[in-house]
Amino acid sequence: MELSVEKPENIMKLYDENTGSWRFVKTDKGFSKSIETIEKTLYRLGLSKNEIRVYVYLARSGERKASEISEALSLHRTETYRILRDLEKKGLISSVFEKPLKFIATQFEKALDTLIETKKMKINLLEKRKASLVDIWLSLPKPETESERKEVFQILEGEEQISLKADEILNNAEKEVFVFTSELDIPNFYHSGLLDKLEKVSKKGLDVQLLTNYSPKSCFFIEKIKLKKSKYLLSNVEELPTFILTDDNQLVLLIRKNNGKKRVAALWTNYDAFVKALKTLFMELWNNNV
Repeated sequence: MELSVEKPENIMKLYDENTGSWRFVKTDKGFSKSIETIEKTLYRLGLSKNEIRVYVYLARSGERKASEISEALSLHRTETYRILRDLEKKGLISSVFEKPLKFIATQFEKALDTLIETKKMKINLLEKRKASLVDIWLSLPKPETESERKEVFQILEGEEQISLKADEILNNAEKEVFVFTSELDIPNFYHSGLLDKLEKVSKKGLDVQLLTNYSPKSCFFIEKIKLKKSKYLLSNVEELPTFILTDDNQLVLLIRKNNGKKRVAALWTNYDAFVKALKTLFMELWNNNV
């Protein structure tokens, strides 16, 4: 007989001011998912995992002493003080001048604004330094390298990296662009501006062909974008991954898991045999639906 064991992530430790003791409460999956979304966002904005834990704890529990934070999150006292100092420098918490010293979190919306502005400032600084950094790089002694074209591949993770690579190969396309998108990905293509990009590329004189599987969702987004220069067709093909091909030499293939419900990565490659195989498949599907 198997014992039922509660997963740790479904348990939260809270301090009860009325009794002066800690208690454990069960959280529902919706709550856990919401907290996970917030934590991922804060991580992308530059906070470490422990900084996120401390900030979220303070933001939800109110002002606390360092010892209470340390005990609640099972952090060493020295580590807790270091994190608190770092969060204060970033404008995410404040010290309450009482004895003993307590800490209080900055309002979540204001904390997000602070982190976003900090991120923007860093990006602006890098953009200003880009020209000088490139000059420094070009001034370095040139190593002897082979000029031969190499067939390579690259794994891309995250929506941002995939979108950047898709934009890059579309911007560098010179003759033709072939895109197959499933109904799972066409909303992302629309909201990320990729469908608009296809129309812009086609206005430059490139041969742009868009193929998607027939479904109410696909029809809705195709109609919404109002493609004029780009050619598009609807196909009955199912369970085919989304991919973008340009000029017979570059391919971005989207990879999903969980029965196709979640995109986790993409493969970029210039591997000739792979690119030609996907183009042959695309042309076969296209010609069968003309």
